[in-house]
Amino acid sequence: MMLPSLTQVHAAQKVIYRYMAPTPQYTWPLINQRLGTEVWVKHENYTPVGAFKLRGALVYLHWLKHTQPKLAGVVAATRGNHGQGVAMAARLLGLKAVIVVPHGNSKEKNRAMIAQNAELIEHGHDFQASLEYARTLAAERGLAMVDSFHERLVMGTATYALEFFQGAPPLDLVYVPIGLGSSICGVSATRNALGLKTEIIGVVSSASPSYALSFAQRKIVPAPAQTQIADGLACRTPAAAAMEVIWENVARMVEVSDAEIAESMRAYYQDTHNVAEGAGAAPLAAAMQEMHQNREKRIGVVLTGGNVDMDLYEKVLSGAFEGALAMQTR
Repeated sequence: MMLPSLTQVHAAQKVIYRYMAPTPQYTWPLINQRLGTEVWVKHENYTPVGAFKLRGALVYLHWLKHTQPKLAGVVAATRGNHGQGVAMAARLLGLKAVIVVPHGNSKEKNRAMIAQNAELIEHGHDFQASLEYARTLAAERGLAMVDSFHERLVMGTATYALEFFQGAPPLDLVYVPIGLGSSICGVSATRNALGLKTEIIGVVSSASPSYALSFAQRKIVPAPAQTQIADGLACRTPAAAAMEVIWENVARMVEVSDAEIAESMRAYYQDTHNVAEGAGAAPLAAAMQEMHQNREKRIGVVLTGGNVDMDLYEKVLSGAFEGALAMQTR
């Protein structure tokens, strides 16, 4: 796919800033002390839906409404944050939103989507099954399918990258989590458009390694999505267009375990009093894993969201989550 230009990213900002303010980037002394270097955190947990996904949804739905003036509504499949972004964007733009989630999805994310006036449908055992059903549903109802990876979503995510690269001092490397890939493609687009030399590091769950396997083998490699803590990273089959960008622009992949993600969620709370969901904490987990090789480097981590269910978060903070993981492996 063609990555968006700086002109397109600026145009996306004009759409997004009608409805939300730029998010901050901070360096936290205790995080710096923990990792032994200067770390900058991009706080996408500060958006109106608690995650970066609102940006792309606003750009995507604004484009749909402009190109299809008679469009009545949209359909999306999600584990939560994409659906929250689509639901809010649809409400703001006067469109109906139908959101399909897998059975057993986050109760609190489901409630948040319903609160945005979305019609919520549970279908399938994982995201891929929900996605396939959502496409069928969109065709049946004559609604537009809002894919989870699309060039308009990339334009949206590129806006947070522009804020990050312009708001923080020059970064040697930046860790970006990968769900379906819009985030890391947006970071790549902005890095390239600004002519920066910042290394981009992809972060995936070791329990959902499809993107890491595909990166290593230079071909699309599906894999089970079995993470129990990072639903935003739970992807069975990579998006081919995203992989093309990743192969071209990403320096390497880091796989983090569910236990490492839980540790980084606690670190965010202890060191910054920010709540990070599993996918949002994964970049910090990767930076912690590689801390010894990053001495003397200024690094960036993207905290993509803070939408974690209370019962899971309680287990993470108490350490009970890792205890349950250990019991499962016996």
